[in-house]
Amino acid sequence: MKEDQKKHTALLKLAKPLVFVILLLFTYTLGYLSSPPTPSPTSPSPPSSSAPSLLQLANLPTQLDHFRVTTHCADPVPSQLVRQTILDLVFNSTSPFTNFPPPHVKSLLRTNRAKGLGQNGAVFEHLIEKVKPRTIIEVGTFLGASAIHMVDLTRKLGLQTQILCVDDFRGWPGFRERFRDIKMLNGDVFLMYQFMQNIVSANATESVLPVPFSTGSVLDKLCEWGIFGDLIEVAAGYDFNSAWSDINRAYRILKPGGVLFGHDYFTAADDRGVRRAVTLFARVYGLKIKLERQHWVIHSG
Repeated sequence: MKEDQKKHTALLKLAKPLVFVILLLFTYTLGYLSSPPTPSPTSPSPPSSSAPSLLQLANLPTQLDHFRVTTHCADPVPSQLVRQTILDLVFNSTSPFTNFPPPHVKSLLRTNRAKGLGQNGAVFEHLIEKVKPRTIIEVGTFLGASAIHMVDLTRKLGLQTQILCVDDFRGWPGFRERFRDIKMLNGDVFLMYQFMQNIVSANATESVLPVPFSTGSVLDKLCEWGIFGDLIEVAAGYDFNSAWSDINRAYRILKPGGVLFGHDYFTAADDRGVRRAVTLFARVYGLKIKLERQHWVIHSG
């Protein structure tokens, strides 16, 4: 009798943990079956513990979708028709230098106020001698110092070159703290007027045309109009987003054998501005970057 009671007690001791395990498994199974199905990923996700490197971005093109340009480019306009095409489409077929300057701004302009960043770098002469461009597109021109320098270089080589200067001519917030002599009237800064006066003083009105709108909108329109450059300088915005946008749009209208270049590759911004945009662009498209002091140079593939 006592032996049967001991066996019964032992069975009860074994049954208790077994019941607990069964209940635990049953609860887990119910929870699993009642949860909504989770779709399986189609591709492995990159680790989220740290920001992706430039190389990872280059290998994940879907991360660049917001920066893609979809404008369809027209067939190239012959170089000798570029100037007239811009005059027709932007200035109602009349040169903006006709009857310049208007009376209300004449007394407010300096005869010559050409000033820029890196406008006399040796890279200009090297590239113009090599490419011998018929059409130069300058993205970001400010007061036209680089454009005037390029006019002088092309003239020395006997080239018939048209230079398109793309700029909204608004400057940037606070720029008049450094350029107080650039006048303002009713909130309108006279950057474009002073740029044009500088071109007049350099006797370059037949070689240079301003295209006074935002860089992104102009580069897209040049693509739609079929206006391509042999040599394109990108030197407008120095933050990553601006530089990336301008470089991508400019490269689409670069002729085969042409050159894309700009400055401020080495700055305090380091990999947060122009340098990051240029490096990423070159890696994405498999292009090589050549450096000449502060200037970066990319030849068309």
